[in-house]
Amino acid sequence: MSEKRFILALDQGTTSSRAIIFDHSGKIQAIARKEFKQHFPQSAWVEHDPVEIWSSQASVATEVMAKSGIKPGEIAGIGITNQRETTIVWDRITGMPVYNAIVWQDRRTSAFCNELKDKQLSEKIRLKTGLVIDPYFSATKIRWILQNVEGLRNKAKNGELCFGTVDSWLVWKLTNGKCHITDISNASRTMLFNINTHEWDKELLELMGVPVSMMPDVKSSSEVYAETSLDSFGCKIPISGIAGDQQAALYGQLCLEKGMAKNTYGTGCFLMLNTGEAPVFSKNNMLTTIAWQRNGKTTYALEGSVFIAGAAIQWLRDGLGIIKTAKETDALAQSLSDNAGVYFVPALTGLGAPHWDPYARGSIFGLTRGTGKAHIVRAALESIAYQVFDVTSAMLSDANEPLKELRVDGGAVENNFLMQFQADILNTRVVRPTILETTALGVAYLSGLAVGFWEDENEIHEQWKTDKVFTPSIEKDKATELLAQWKKAVDRSKNWNLNN
Repeated sequence: MSEKRFILALDQGTTSSRAIIFDHSGKIQAIARKEFKQHFPQSAWVEHDPVEIWSSQASVATEVMAKSGIKPGEIAGIGITNQRETTIVWDRITGMPVYNAIVWQDRRTSAFCNELKDKQLSEKIRLKTGLVIDPYFSATKIRWILQNVEGLRNKAKNGELCFGTVDSWLVWKLTNGKCHITDISNASRTMLFNINTHEWDKELLELMGVPVSMMPDVKSSSEVYAETSLDSFGCKIPISGIAGDQQAALYGQLCLEKGMAKNTYGTGCFLMLNTGEAPVFSKNNMLTTIAWQRNGKTTYALEGSVFIAGAAIQWLRDGLGIIKTAKETDALAQSLSDNAGVYFVPALTGLGAPHWDPYARGSIFGLTRGTGKAHIVRAALESIAYQVFDVTSAMLSDANEPLKELRVDGGAVENNFLMQFQADILNTRVVRPTILETTALGVAYLSGLAVGFWEDENEIHEQWKTDKVFTPSIEKDKATELLAQWKKAVDRSKNWNLNN
């Protein structure tokens, strides 16, 4: 084996930047993590400082090397996985952002999205991009920046601006501005990329007023794109894998065959089902997306996105102050025999799939004088499982096949109450792997395969191990009853902010 014995995964998420070093057996050698500031300039607006995104990511990359004692020369390749749809526009000459990053959760373009729907463009956009018209995606965010920051329209026309999702921004910084690229999985989340032709769509670019000169070159998810500049690590390291965080998690869970599914419980919840080499266009408001492209072969997936999952627990901690740590929630929920009729619909930034209602708002139902902290906490955990059920039901209807098991990952899967309740509500096996860092692991695999660190997918298949399997423990009638009440709560939360 080569002296280069490790892969570095850069995992740039919504609330923190992380760096993880994996060895050849897929084991973690060290992790470094740094949170960064969330900006909320107005109601339902969410922004990040792109400079802080980069500085936090560069900082943890340095820290993880120091922690592990591994030298940059021992790194065979770097993989980048990232929060998707988050939109950054920067000056091509200075390399400086022209506005804050507009985060995927941001809803400021809701009115314009409604205009597009009123023009009967939903079906055209869905068939080109696989996506529904929603503020979630990058296209309307780019348009907003160009319209609302003085002088940018001219700069864009003159080819002086770059657009990128977070992966593009990190590669630009790692290469000192020499490389403006994205991978096909991230491109498929912009609402500007044609997933049939695998090109930026001229008609959609024109519709949004975005010059093609702003757009990064689209590459596969596993190839050597460039080498890092000497400024970054003191030596040149191949950047050889990129995938959006949910696609990377699907790969890290080794859901490489058609019909396999995973759910990631992070800030939001993201369920993905591998649909093979052909796109399946949803009739139930699911997203059709590109999972990855490797060795000339493109794999597609159906995806359902829940906007608020772990973020609901974060809100209990930071917004309400009723818990000090997320770990407390497991014991608090299990201290109750049932939910006492309390339901929490965490539509704090609207509702994602399958509802796609940007005007829904968070609601708690069923409160009485007997309601306590534990009931609110349990309702928040249960809401995550209910939302996953809604997405799963819609997705399986599109795929026309049953779910044999759900592979799970993300921070919240350590919560045994949530995982058991998920199995109960879905009435299927929920499988938690030994390595929960599947997002970083997936992009590490994509990076390592590109540089020959791993020979092929058969070699990595042997590395996936099960930690625990949760099986259904309640009667189906009871699950049906709980789901009926949940549906009633969701219906009453919809369109709350429509006239504001």
